Amino acid sequence: MSKGSDLLVAALENESVDRIFGIPGEENLDVVESIRKSSIELILTRHEQAAAFMAATHGRLTGRPGVCITTLGPGALNLTTGAAYALLGAMPMVMITGQKGVRSSRQARFQIVDVVAAMKPLTKLSRQIVSPRMIPGVVREAFRVAGEERPGPVHLELPEDIAAEECDAVAPIPPHPVELPLASPLALDRAAQMIMEAERPLAMMGAAASRPRSTSDLAQFVLRTGIPYFSTQMGKGTVPGGTELYMGTAALSERDYVHEAIERADLIITIGHDTVEKPPFIMGADGPKVIHVGYQPATVEQVYFPQTEVIGDIGASLRLLADRLEGNIPNAQALLPLREGILNRIAARDSEDRFTPQRLVHDVRAVMPADGILALDNGMYKIWFARNYRTRVANTLLLDNALATMGAGLPSAMMAAMLFPERRVMAVCGDGGFMMNSQELETAVRLKLNLVVLIIEDHAYGMIRWKQAVDDFPDFGMTFGNPDFVRYAEAYGAKGTRVGAIAELRPALEQAFAAGGVNLVVVPIDYSENERVLVEELRHRLPWPASPMPDDG
Repeated sequence: MSKGSDLLVAALENESVDRIFGIPGEENLDVVESIRKSSIELILTRHEQAAAFMAATHGRLTGRPGVCITTLGPGALNLTTGAAYALLGAMPMVMITGQKGVRSSRQARFQIVDVVAAMKPLTKLSRQIVSPRMIPGVVREAFRVAGEERPGPVHLELPEDIAAEECDAVAPIPPHPVELPLASPLALDRAAQMIMEAERPLAMMGAAASRPRSTSDLAQFVLRTGIPYFSTQMGKGTVPGGTELYMGTAALSERDYVHEAIERADLIITIGHDTVEKPPFIMGADGPKVIHVGYQPATVEQVYFPQTEVIGDIGASLRLLADRLEGNIPNAQALLPLREGILNRIAARDSEDRFTPQRLVHDVRAVMPADGILALDNGMYKIWFARNYRTRVANTLLLDNALATMGAGLPSAMMAAMLFPERRVMAVCGDGGFMMNSQELETAVRLKLNLVVLIIEDHAYGMIRWKQAVDDFPDFGMTFGNPDFVRYAEAYGAKGTRVGAIAELRPALEQAFAAGGVNLVVVPIDYSENERVLVEELRHRLPWPASPMPDDG
């Protein structure tokens, strides 16, 4: 005989789950005991939201669903932001929550919320388990749904009486490989013809291009076709950023320097674009034609309505498209002369002796090796890292340009440090976002992670304060005080350093990595560059055709 909780944990082991993140409650105690007797490690976090961020990041970096567990009611509802983070970010994750007994309830309605209903709009699937015998099939289906395109979160609710109920052993259902379909020859031929006829083609790498399984094929497509490319924020690194065909990253929707190339293109091949991202460009009636290459058909929006689509396994489909195109694109590099000017203007002032965002990004890049992982929280600095930070390996700049929630930077960096202990991992957080999940420092110290946390301090919700100023509102309601972050780190058993001059930043980061363990480095920021560059300077960048190509007469 087996308990329902034993069947659940056996089913999770069958899915190769090795860690579960979360905070169990009394309704999960049978599950906790089954985990104790299993090969799975239970990683206790200090808030359920952090557990969800960690599980989602596991899915993002491995392609296999991460798993988190909470109790009923308040604990389960604390997963909702993480569920939305995984849903919009296309990160596979399975959430398991507890519930009071469903056959009888001696505590009436105490703590009972309809979590299954609450999770439905935030997940691909949300269901309650009502019999132990159904557990192996439900878990297999949960992992299948979470991992298939488009990936995302799945929620399972296991009531405590079902977890404790004994029944005959039920064998887990073995996973089986699933091959994604290829794009049709007709779609490939149509796209190839449009690309060969284009006068100024340009490629774009989007969020779905960063799936772990497809990045090598994307690099080969760019090299074989010779078409210059740019990326969205979540598509950074899918092709090595050091390639001579990289034109920049669209951190803004329009008027940035990379948009000089976008505006002049007559054809854009969007590879893996997901319209959950803040738009990398705005389509219009007079703009370039767009070919959508994706795992799934395009989601047509007011700002995105491609003229043709290539649907199927992105990597394999791009190989077939490159077979048709290699050596047959007469104008492949027509936009390449713009590259040097775009990248030079983006990198301007990155060595000034001030606490500017450009200098900050420059120094962080200098201490991070090619395979080092940078996990950003959400704040004004995210735009600067998206614009200026050059990535050379896929999934080495983890940022959220979909839900764009604060509080995810530290937990996502912790997950990266657990998965890749041999690589340098850094979280970059504003003081506002850091304090939303700063309690997870204890978790990181307890797990003996090697992790550097860079806190950018401006004593304000800086991005909203900037927008307030740009929109001519009075400066009001956006500033706050902070703890002494060095002493705060030390209180958790971590190390802390405050940078007093910009020349100290790079040595402080190097010393933090060399020391090992959890290290906080606190640096002030001068956000006057927001207005100078992102408003005034770009306001004077006239759109094409007013600014001629370098080789135009």
